[in-house]
Amino acid sequence: MCAKSEEKIACPHCQWEPDGGQYWRCDCGFVWDTFSTGAICPACQKRHKYTMCPTCSKVSLHIDWYHNPIDLEIETLLEEVVVVPKTTRR
Repeated sequence: MCAKSEEKIACPHCQWEPDGGQYWRCDCGFVWDTFSTGAICPACQKRHKYTMCPTCSKVSLHIDWYHNPIDLEIETLLEEVVVVPKTTRR
């Protein structure tokens, strides 16, 4: 079993690092730490593609905040996989 790479999260523009604070508001009004859920609102389950930095106010793809994104990318790909039943060969 491989150890997870050390994950560094920081704004791609100003390098501000989230401190676990609840700075992000979903369209449904829920406020939370978007990095604790991989940009999925705990209240309505909306997946947010973009994240705004509370320090510099610039918006970027949520995935761009992760400086060692391999683990997040794998999780995202696994969530999007559609299982197709095996067909019977004759």
